[in-house]
Amino acid sequence: MLAATLGAGSSARILVAGAGGTAREVISVARLEPSWSFVAVDPSKPMLDLTTSRIAAAGLTERTEPVLGVVADLPEDQPFDAATLIGVLHHLPGHEAKQAILGDIAARLKTDAPLMLAGNHHAYASQPLMMAAWAQRWRMHGATPAEIEIKLGKILQGADPPQSEAAVFALLAAAGLMKPLRFFSSLFWGAWIAFRE
Repeated sequence: MLAATLGAGSSARILVAGAGGTAREVISVARLEPSWSFVAVDPSKPMLDLTTSRIAAAGLTERTEPVLGVVADLPEDQPFDAATLIGVLHHLPGHEAKQAILGDIAARLKTDAPLMLAGNHHAYASQPLMMAAWAQRWRMHGATPAEIEIKLGKILQGADPPQSEAAVFALLAAAGLMKPLRFFSSLFWGAWIAFRE
């Protein structure tokens, strides 16, 4: 979706918000688009260190700037061509925190630049069939009943997803991110692209 928006083979500077952990976004996209560079932001030093080591192992250090902190710490006078926020929004507690990060990202995007957003978007307890499907997916991948109970408990205590896709769209609109389009969905997970007004 980013390549379709920015143009394959283009040069682009991408903000990766909440980049700590696997570095999957940077590594996957960098292999496909050799002219793109990345600013990888995360507030957790251990998570950012893990990302930095994986980026180094992939030979992408020269194309990636790691930043320990939050998006609001970045200057607004160096706008990005695009941004990603993947697997982060549903971990932020409350509406205000979600609105703040989307607003901070939008303020650092060029006009018409895309944000790729992905995460869970339903109140978990409101969707018992999807919760059961999650449990079955883990079972099919070898999890024991006890492990499944632990995983379900962790999910129910450790996340605060937007209550619906309409809630996601409202958050995006309030941040000045318009024309949202969902391009992927699986159980609770959704992925959208929206554009800086």
